[in-house]
Amino acid sequence: MTVALVGGEAFSSSVSVGGSQIPAGVQRLVREGDLAFERVRIADIPYLVAGGRAPPSLSELYFFFSEEALRGDLAQLRTILLAGWGIVVALSGAAGALVARRVLRPIGQASAAAHALAEGLLETRLPVETDDELGAWAASFNEMAEALEEKIRALSEAQGRERRFTSDVAHELRTPLTALVGEASLLAEQLERMPLEAKRPAQLLVEDVSRLRRLVEELMEISRLDAGREDVRTEPVDLGSLVAGLLRSRGWDTRASLDAEPIVVLTDPRRAERILSNLIDNALAHGGRDVAARIGRDEADAFVEVRDRGPGMAPEHLAHVFERFYKADPARAGGGSGLGLAIALENARLLGGGIDAWSEIGAGSRFTLRLPVAKPLRDGKDADAGESEDETR
Repeated sequence: MTVALVGGEAFSSSVSVGGSQIPAGVQRLVREGDLAFERVRIADIPYLVAGGRAPPSLSELYFFFSEEALRGDLAQLRTILLAGWGIVVALSGAAGALVARRVLRPIGQASAAAHALAEGLLETRLPVETDDELGAWAASFNEMAEALEEKIRALSEAQGRERRFTSDVAHELRTPLTALVGEASLLAEQLERMPLEAKRPAQLLVEDVSRLRRLVEELMEISRLDAGREDVRTEPVDLGSLVAGLLRSRGWDTRASLDAEPIVVLTDPRRAERILSNLIDNALAHGGRDVAARIGRDEADAFVEVRDRGPGMAPEHLAHVFERFYKADPARAGGGSGLGLAIALENARLLGGGIDAWSEIGAGSRFTLRLPVAKPLRDGKDADAGESEDETR
């Protein structure tokens, strides 16, 4: 649509627009001889108004271009672009998920297989489905698993042979040792009647036979533990009375102190005494007279703590202290067989407990036997404690 202003009079090509709709700013610029344009809304319809002077009469011409159709086309284009963008994003997400799943699935399988191996399922293997890097990785994992399975099988067989050897040696030595112990006992009875030059060798012989007897007894016990032939006979046991009696019977009551709470647990007294005997004997051997036993309880367990003030152990020795035949100082005179702590730990496990070890150079060592509290709590106190109080009254 066009509007012409000639001599101040407006002539329009459409009745919908007229001179009154010409923007004042556009009209001012046109009268100054410039071309001008501006967007306006007329009857809620968007228009682009452009104007200029037209020779030779230098009348003013104004053109009204409707943008309604253009706005509709742009809105439609915007809708199409948004829809296309959404489709592209959805397709990209689906493609990414498929690719990620294809890449991450072998990793997830490898993680599950590694956990299975850690739990002892040595037959676990990964499927080799491709010839790419992931396939090579799966093949390498399977080779590693096979090698590990073979190594563990070999170690198990070697351990079995070692245990059978220990059992066989102990049984073979038992019969001749019985006769030897009897002969050594007869010899010990005659020590005071022997001449001085024969007394010392005879005494050494009796001590060596006694040490050999203890070694064979320990080998027999560790063999029975390995074979699972050891039974557990539980009964109420007052830990304080048990440790006090052990110290008196072994003549250790002058070398070791005892601090005991009244605690009664349901356990095997013979095995508990065996464990504590090994722990206290070990502490006396390394700590001299400064040995202290303490009996108490925490939230979950009753415990017997045996501490010495000896030289202590370095961390590299502490890590192996419960291993069989291990000695922190093999050259130490009068050393034991290295089986005492291993036997103590196996017996503690049979009783449902365990042994904690702590040591520091120059500060001594501490071994703590922990036994489960067998009875539930009652009225805010342990039922075992109540039983113990009843017995002491």
